Amino acid sequence: MPADAPAALSPSLALTLAFVAALLAGLWLKLWLQSRQIRHVMRHRAQVPAAFAQRVPLAAHQKAADYTVAKARLGLLEMALGAAVLLGWTLLGGLDALHQALLAWLGGGMLQQLALLAAFALINGVIDLPLSLYQTFVLEQRYGFNQMTLRLWLADLAKSLLLGALIGLPIAAAILGLMGSAGGLWWLWAWGLWMGLNLLLMVVYPLFIAPLFNKFEPLGDESLKARVTALMQRCGFTAKGLFVMDGSRRSRHANAYFTGFGAGKRVVFYDTLLKQLAPAEVEAVLAHELGHFHHRHIVQRMVMMFALSLAGFALLGWLSGQAWFYAGLGVRPGLDLLVPGAPAVPHDALALLLFLLVVPVFTVFLAPLFAQLSRRHEFQADAYAMTQASGAALASALLKLYEDNASTLTPDPVYVKFHYSHPPASERLARMPSPITA
Repeated sequence: MPADAPAALSPSLALTLAFVAALLAGLWLKLWLQSRQIRHVMRHRAQVPAAFAQRVPLAAHQKAADYTVAKARLGLLEMALGAAVLLGWTLLGGLDALHQALLAWLGGGMLQQLALLAAFALINGVIDLPLSLYQTFVLEQRYGFNQMTLRLWLADLAKSLLLGALIGLPIAAAILGLMGSAGGLWWLWAWGLWMGLNLLLMVVYPLFIAPLFNKFEPLGDESLKARVTALMQRCGFTAKGLFVMDGSRRSRHANAYFTGFGAGKRVVFYDTLLKQLAPAEVEAVLAHELGHFHHRHIVQRMVMMFALSLAGFALLGWLSGQAWFYAGLGVRPGLDLLVPGAPAVPHDALALLLFLLVVPVFTVFLAPLFAQLSRRHEFQADAYAMTQASGAALASALLKLYEDNASTLTPDPVYVKFHYSHPPASERLARMPSPITA
């Protein structure tokens, strides 16, 4: 090599530079999009769009604009804090310091690795608490959506922590065990375990977990039940039951969804949805959800999740054995990676945490692809719903939900491409009959 030739970057330094560049670029992109959204919404705050002028009062339009902007400004703070915390965990040495402290206290082994995962989750949770409290008890309260008491909020937090420990720690122990003992293809076994557990949770969640947080009662309105049952029969959909969830205990936002798997599927309506919509509108909203079933969108998303998670586990399987992966992100891995022949120090939990921290930094730029796919699915579900129920009722229901949930009618088009999983109201309603009263 000539004497004046530039020295090649070490793999660890190359990763550090790529990580910083991706983090800054992603942060700039998200801040730019959020700023565009704020400016666009405020620019159209003074007047209801012509297509909605006959149905949406100016006061409701302005409330939606103010609510959207308030959430966007809080999002700016969350982004800045998230970037700072990420740097603190990685290049500034936070994760390494926590790892070394637990090694000194507990020594190497499974207990130390599980303690590292648990301590990381708890610290992150504490960091997130102030913004979570502000969003619930200030922002949502200000716009009339919050129904939670502090006591209920604390109870939910305690239940979540307990469930995280009872479910998360055994899963983590199983994956860490495979990483340490299943050989070079541990990631394939871990992926199979992860997929199996996800399918199991789809069965277990509606039966045992969801009832810990909400009450589910059978749908009592016989007329609506007959209407919904007839719709499901037309669509070839079978469900184990129709339930009403007490969503109003926590929020005035409304929704309906399917839960469960296979023959155990359930249809769940928020009580707020049933209060806001007429029977024909409820039927149309459910027909939309059945459109996802008809087009196999859920299956498609599951297959995509399986494929992406397989690629992720394979990548983690390779990176976990590379010393530069740890060093490039501010962490000292096990000595056996740094010095051949040195005693091994467990580093599988470190690999998991670093991977979960870093992957979103590099995948943020794929957001428009996933958002576009989701919006296409929503259009397909709308089209199907209009073949099985009243299109005017669906339009009326959507307009009510947009208004009641204070969703802006004038989002920024570029922001939509990145962040909207559902098409804006103007695009959805343009494909439907006029939203007359159903």
